[in-house]
Amino acid sequence: MKKAILITGCSTGIGHCVAKALHERGYRVFATARRRESVNALLAEGLESLHLDLTNTNSIQLAFEEVMRRTDGKLYALFNNGAYGLPGAVEDLSRDALRAQFETNVFGWQELTNLAIPVMRRQGYGRIIQNSSVLGFVSLPFRGSYNASKYAIEGLSDTLRLELSGTFIYVSLIEPGPIASQFRANAVKALEKYIDVDKSFHRERYLGVLKRLNKTGPAVPFTLPPEAVLKRVIHALEAANPKPRYYVTFPTYLFGFLKRVLSTRLLDILLAKSGNNN
Repeated sequence: MKKAILITGCSTGIGHCVAKALHERGYRVFATARRRESVNALLAEGLESLHLDLTNTNSIQLAFEEVMRRTDGKLYALFNNGAYGLPGAVEDLSRDALRAQFETNVFGWQELTNLAIPVMRRQGYGRIIQNSSVLGFVSLPFRGSYNASKYAIEGLSDTLRLELSGTFIYVSLIEPGPIASQFRANAVKALEKYIDVDKSFHRERYLGVLKRLNKTGPAVPFTLPPEAVLKRVIHALEAANPKPRYYVTFPTYLFGFLKRVLSTRLLDILLAKSGNNN
């Protein structure tokens, strides 16, 4: 019997790449997406695809129940991936903006994870893979909302890993840096929806952010294709003892090292300069 894996955020980028590759590798992939047209496109590619909106409890539960029905109650792995970034200074973030960011990036993931864990406990094994970010352990200016959501995922995942110690349910965090995807295009939409640029103290800075986000091609150095994340997902799925954390891209390795060796003050200087350069 093929091992079943449920993946969120499969319309483009990392989710799409991982879903297709794992399907070709012999997994039974349930590729989910928020938009109906994305679901139809995934079905046309030969994938089992379901509608799943991470902001909607009913949608999450219906999708999970359908996966259980099709697999006779089995689930080898869950790859929480669907997320977006909201650029903006912390002082410009409204309660509604933060709530929307956390509904997709944190609350939906945790709700889905909580459905998967009892299934994995009953069968005696499972893999939970969380697509976090380098911004889950270091912060950059004007990414406060996204930083906070990824810090939350890191905290929940670290705690869950401790609570599942002694079981054969493994929790892994993947921490990419810049990856080629539709992430920037979605960030522009979020900024335009939640940030009043013209009334902000940081108006000029936002104009620079929008210019960077609308730039064609890689916006920052060391950008890798989504296949770089796929490599780590495969290891997390297939290793006898998967890693708690997987770094992806040079910036992740660099900032991971610098956080260990530098004082907070020195690291702040470097992060502020890095954030102001892109």
